[in-house]
Amino acid sequence: MWLVPEEVLVANALWVTERANPFFVLQRRRGHGQGGGLTGLLVGTLDVVLDSSARVAPYRILHQTQDSQIYWTVASGSSRKEITKHWEWLENNLLQTLSIFDNEEDITTFVKGKIHGIIAEENKNLQPQGDEDPGKFKEAELKMRKQFGMPEGEKLVNYYSCSYWKGRVPRQGWLYLTVNHLCFYSFLLGKEVSLVVQWVDVTRLEKNATLLFPESIRVDTRNEELFFSMFLNIGETFKLMEQLANLAMRQLLDSEGFLEDKALPRPSRPHRNISALKRDLDARAKNESYRATFRLPGDELLDGHTSCTLWTPFNKLHIPGQMFISSNYICFASKEEDACHLIIPLREVTIVEKADSSSVLPSPLSVSTKSKMTFLFANLKDRDFLVQRISDFLQKTPSKQLGGNGSGRKASFGDQAPEASPAPQEESQQPTSLTPSPHGVPTASQGLLKLFQGNTPMEDLGAKGAKEKMKEEWWHIHFFEYGRGVCMYRTARTRTLVLKGIPESLRGELWLLFSGAWNEMVTHPGYYAELVEKSTGKYSLATEEIERDLHRSMPEHPAFQNELGIAALRRVLTAYAFRNPTIGYCQAMNIVTSVLLLYGSEEEAFWLLVALCERMLPDYYNNRVVGALVDQGIFEELTRDFLPQLSEKMQELGVIASISLSWFLTLFLSVMPFESAVVIVDCFFYEGIKVVLQVALAILDANMEQLLGCSDEGEAMTVLGRYLDNVVNKQSISPPVPHLHALLTSGDDPPAEVDIFDLLKVSYEKFSSLRAYDIEQMRFKQRLKVIQSLEDTAKRSVVRAIPGDIGFSIEELEDLYMVFKAKQLTSQYWGSGRPGAARRDPSLPYLEQYRIDASQFQELFARLAPWACGAHTPVLAGRMFRLLDRNKDSLITFKEFVTGMSGMFHGDLTDKLKVLYKLHLPPEALRQEEQEGAGNENIQEKRGEEKGNSPPDCRHYLQMWAKEKEVQKETIKDLPKMNQEQFIELCKTLYNMFSEDPKEQDLYHAIATVASLLLRIGEVGKRFLGQPGRKPQDTAPGEYEPPAPGPPQESARELQPATTDNPQAKAGGDTQLGNAPQESQVVGEEGSGEGQGSPSQRLSDDETKDDMSMSSYSVVSTGSLQCEDLAEDTVLVGGEARGGGAVDADWSISFEQILASILTESVLVNFFEERVDIGLKIKDQRKVERQFSTSSDYEQSGISG
Repeated sequence: MWLVPEEVLVANALWVTERANPFFVLQRRRGHGQGGGLTGLLVGTLDVVLDSSARVAPYRILHQTQDSQIYWTVASGSSRKEITKHWEWLENNLLQTLSIFDNEEDITTFVKGKIHGIIAEENKNLQPQGDEDPGKFKEAELKMRKQFGMPEGEKLVNYYSCSYWKGRVPRQGWLYLTVNHLCFYSFLLGKEVSLVVQWVDVTRLEKNATLLFPESIRVDTRNEELFFSMFLNIGETFKLMEQLANLAMRQLLDSEGFLEDKALPRPSRPHRNISALKRDLDARAKNESYRATFRLPGDELLDGHTSCTLWTPFNKLHIPGQMFISSNYICFASKEEDACHLIIPLREVTIVEKADSSSVLPSPLSVSTKSKMTFLFANLKDRDFLVQRISDFLQKTPSKQLGGNGSGRKASFGDQAPEASPAPQEESQQPTSLTPSPHGVPTASQGLLKLFQGNTPMEDLGAKGAKEKMKEEWWHIHFFEYGRGVCMYRTARTRTLVLKGIPESLRGELWLLFSGAWNEMVTHPGYYAELVEKSTGKYSLATEEIERDLHRSMPEHPAFQNELGIAALRRVLTAYAFRNPTIGYCQAMNIVTSVLLLYGSEEEAFWLLVALCERMLPDYYNNRVVGALVDQGIFEELTRDFLPQLSEKMQELGVIASISLSWFLTLFLSVMPFESAVVIVDCFFYEGIKVVLQVALAILDANMEQLLGCSDEGEAMTVLGRYLDNVVNKQSISPPVPHLHALLTSGDDPPAEVDIFDLLKVSYEKFSSLRAYDIEQMRFKQRLKVIQSLEDTAKRSVVRAIPGDIGFSIEELEDLYMVFKAKQLTSQYWGSGRPGAARRDPSLPYLEQYRIDASQFQELFARLAPWACGAHTPVLAGRMFRLLDRNKDSLITFKEFVTGMSGMFHGDLTDKLKVLYKLHLPPEALRQEEQEGAGNENIQEKRGEEKGNSPPDCRHYLQMWAKEKEVQKETIKDLPKMNQEQFIELCKTLYNMFSEDPKEQDLYHAIATVASLLLRIGEVGKRFLGQPGRKPQDTAPGEYEPPAPGPPQESARELQPATTDNPQAKAGGDTQLGNAPQESQVVGEEGSGEGQGSPSQRLSDDETKDDMSMSSYSVVSTGSLQCEDLAEDTVLVGGEARGGGAVDADWSISFEQILASILTESVLVNFFEERVDIGLKIKDQRKVERQFSTSSDYEQSGISG
């Protein structure tokens, strides 16, 4: 790259001059490239420790004049090719011009001006491409790619100077964090350390401080533990590593790759050492934190934040905190956690104005809403800019008011003045429970509890009614003081009221507010009704599971003992499965949704479910319940911290894994009486998962003595079950709902009743030190552990699903699976256009999740296959891929891959030859053979199924599965015969396989003998079949091939020489028995005849081999085999498939004849029966995945030597 000219006083201290002319010098850094000796070692060490190679590339060009001692840098390069390009440009464009000048100062001025002009032109051309990384960062990225052999697609995020602890010795070097890899490189006095770790392989990542490793970062994989320390800013480094590991886990979980955010705002003054990717990741982290703090929709992007104060009228104070601005919201969070939170949707804002500044209230900003509430912010640093940003966002906000379309709740739920809020009793009661939506689909328009419970007057409920009325009064006073609706001030007082219990009449409204579901509902009017209409009548696996679970959803509640409640539940669950097919439906969603329907309309229940599944309980309800397992791990960790004496006992009994999933997935609704569990749900919507963890700890704490005395898991489960059954809500005004949890109250003394409010109070008193930030940190740590554990489970499941006769050991299969998976993941990193990456579906069975395409298979085949065929390897790999790709989707699964590998590595001579034989048959012949072998039974079964109206039952699938499990033994008689063209191709493959074998000459002689013999056998067979009255049976390969359009003219011309082969040559072979060289000559004629159409195929043996002792049979291996490329081979195979009989319609050979002939040559038998260790090949493949770039001209051996 061209550099802004800078002075260099000492030009030759650490550099070697390679080229020079009167005006320019090209230099190479000492220690780079060949040689260097001790000086090279020292320079290499300095470059790594001081990062001078990131500032100064290994090559540079200096401008000089004859009488001056000052040099000017004008260009640098990371490779010889790059610097040579710049040098040639200077020689061609500047040398002649510079020779005209008389004054050296003029020369220097001209050169500097020219270089400045080139740089300006390059920058102008690059400007429209968006964010450009700073120059120093680009140098570091080039160095990283070169050092670790990374392709262009691998982006560097940031790099840090640190020490890697190898044993007890720290190695100072550079840590490179890329999107997909963690890399470290150190070179100290000839000792080199190079590490590459994929983020998807990281099982543990934590920051710790010990005596041995002071303030270090620990990175664990399945195979090793790595420690890095001595960071300049360990907090920033660890945070970035967390983000990248999280992205990798997300990739394993749902196959989402990393996509750079193109809409990211460009900074006015970009930092010289921060890449665009680093800024992107920082912005993502801020966005996620912002959305989580204020429960905002998932697509809300933070625009900026600033410190300010907020005037709170309820206590007449200016509260310091942060104001956050995004495209649809203005939010405020106080510095003290519980002092005040505020959310103002811009759709509610009417006026934003600057108030008059004063010494008491500097730079105030007033925001007014439609509900006649006014919010006063002050101490704003850049008020004018802030007002402009808010005005810009307000112009883009739809002016119409959303959501106020009819129901009583919606009329009272907007951001109205507190005086205007009607009491719940004044809400309009609907005479019917179903309201036709605009799309004609009936939906429940109010909570089912109102329909099935009736409106019992509070006076008739005695003390409970009085308590409930008091709660309502408290809340209405709160609404009066703090506001009602989305713009309510949320303070410690709000939390206190939630803990005392939300009244039945306000529960649905406050759930929508606290969860953030209200914001999504009013900004998507009609969305739910559209989903219901689209999903009605659609059949899928999710709808089948929903139907099965509908009547198990709170069957004890009257609302779900009739079709009205069941139909509403069905519509909500089906609509959500239609909205989010990744989750679809998961058990426990039915229980939670049924409770949501009791307190809200169908649309409200739907949006609450969206908030629950997609924001508040992330990944809880996917097919592997990852989120619940993560929080289960957090629960175990918290038990160790808060209840250490109980923790060991619980681990010993294995209870936590059994209880936590049911507790967390259903928010205690399935294990606790309904009226008690719903109070926990109240707190959950306000506080999040923290409450669930606190209550779970309080339950264990309350039962500690009994649990410590338990002897097994069943006894511990009984203790906890009895306790939960007797958690009561004495303030509930609803009729008691019989709790159908396991009847665990047996025994002489029934356990004492526990009031739910007492339990909540204890949980806050003992375990309130939990913070949302700490829980998120623990979630990251546990997510690594859980997802890697699931990946290990998947690996074991896949390995178990491979048939036992495959030949590989369990360890070999697991190693092969990791190699196969790594190849597929690599395509996701750098090959987004490939079908394998695009089609990976984590919801598929484990065996089908990872699939590779033909090019990926070719790479693995070249590294792992025992048959090295040199230049012919891609051809053989392509044929193997076609053979394994049974369903013709251009992808193969791990099972198909292992089947192909097993055929080459295991089995006897017959099995290996059978694989080779099949590879040279046209696909149509093999398909025809499979169809004929299958018989007519399956066809008849299918016809019977097609006649039926109902979908097939489980017995049908069991029968299909049993048939798949049956080992289909194929006899050698089932294989179709091979024509002459295919046989010649088989000979080519064999010659290529033997080319690098130690017994190469013996193998060549043996295969020549066998090939000559087989050609004569084919001739005899042709004459025998050609006798009158004799009907050929499955001998002509053309029988297997369906009629197809004629081949293109080029293909026909290419095949013509083989078609007009001289039969006398073949006949001559019959009379020359016993003379090996002459037999070999016959084969040579066959091979050369087949390939006469291409000049490149007529190469003599001497051009490729030095061994003069080889006889003329070598023409087959060299002339017509090694010079073939994949395209030519494809044409040939295509020609066979279209008209193999065109070569010689009567000539054919069977597998039995080939096998019998090969058995006559012991050297061939030994070659195919020799065992090859796949373990060594897998190790080599892993080395390849970690190798340095072969394009680098940085020879390490030259330095160390």
